[in-house]
Amino acid sequence: MSSTFWLVLLLSALLVLYCGQLAAGTCEIVTLDRDSSQPRRTIARQTARCACRKGQIAGTTRASPACVDAQIVRTRQWCEMMPCLDDEGCDLLVNRTGWTCAQPGGRVKTTTVS
Repeated sequence: MSSTFWLVLLLSALLVLYCGQLAAGTCEIVTLDRDSSQPRRTIARQTARCACRKGQIAGTTRASPACVDAQIVRTRQWCEMMPCLDDEGCDLLVNRTGWTCAQPGGRVKTTTVS
């Protein structure tokens, strides 16, 4: 076979490998499901894929997936990773299984970790 064929094949393989990799310290949302079957309530579940640096773990910053200090997750001090938007207040759930983000208008978003 010609050398051009092998070059194209090699470049194609490298492109596939490169495109499947995340840059260090970044995350992407893999799945996002919403359930609005209950009145006045929306349940959202999302799965993120992260390529975190040493000492970091997947978490949430400003309502988006992000790499955060692993100590925050180990100690369950969720509000330290600043998971809420700038105009929202963060509070830990009593059992430390998640947090709430309270908006100025009174709307509350609750996030639990599984």
